[in-house]
Amino acid sequence: MEISKPFPATQAREAALARPRRPRIRLTAILLHATIIFFCLLILLPLAWIVLLSVKSVQDAAVGALWPKRFEFGHYADVFKYIPSVFQNYANTVIVTSATVILAGVCAVLAGYALAHLRVPGQSLIYALFVASLFFPTRLVSVIGIFQIQTALHLHNTLPGLILPYVTLSLVVSVMVMRGIFEQISSELLDAARMDGASSWRILTELLLPLIVNGLVVLVIINFVTAWGEYVLAVTLTNDQSVRTLEVVLASVAGGFGQWEWPRLAAVYVMAIMPGIVAFAIVQRWYMKGLMEGALKV
Repeated sequence: MEISKPFPATQAREAALARPRRPRIRLTAILLHATIIFFCLLILLPLAWIVLLSVKSVQDAAVGALWPKRFEFGHYADVFKYIPSVFQNYANTVIVTSATVILAGVCAVLAGYALAHLRVPGQSLIYALFVASLFFPTRLVSVIGIFQIQTALHLHNTLPGLILPYVTLSLVVSVMVMRGIFEQISSELLDAARMDGASSWRILTELLLPLIVNGLVVLVIINFVTAWGEYVLAVTLTNDQSVRTLEVVLASVAGGFGQWEWPRLAAVYVMAIMPGIVAFAIVQRWYMKGLMEGALKV
């Protein structure tokens, strides 16, 4: 008995179904990736140009080619030669930034917890004032008032005179960030802890803080970048070279008697921006998780 063979059309259809289908490339996906690549290049190319410029010879820097023909790493040594106080300026920046991050973080955690999960009189009014303050250039408008207060308190030309304004001007955004983080945690979890006899302080330290680690990383990065690169208050409240931060020194190195060629300027810029880049590269995983968990919810 002969077995009937399938029709050719049936064989072709079965073969077509058996072949793996090639994924279709959508136009929206191409445009999305092209946009992401464009903005990445927009950020990375200037950084690459600065880094390469800092190791170019003076002749290569004058030509303008992207890749240097001869590498010179001595420009970084020239920075310490022509700016004897650079170690002190670096230390000032680290101290001011670290103190700002810690103090603003502690205040923001306490205030954000209170605004999100405690009954605070005038809570809506406080939050409305926080939002309204974001529409004013507070950092610029309040410079004269801050200068007068610091002079009256004899805090002019001191590191605490920089830390206190930095913390104050960072609090609004920090509190709003922490409030958004705490609001992602269900109030039922807190009610259960209260029924077990836990106090508000114990709920915050033992229950909530382990749950908001990623959000705290977001807060630290925001305050770190703000304090590390701040210039207006730093140049206004200090006039002593040994007290000034690295950013103020960086803005003033272009003057002099011609010793600051472009490669040396680029070396100072690399020294100024590298700590922020390294810090973000280390904590970027937790930073992105914090953003996904609603750290920037307002």
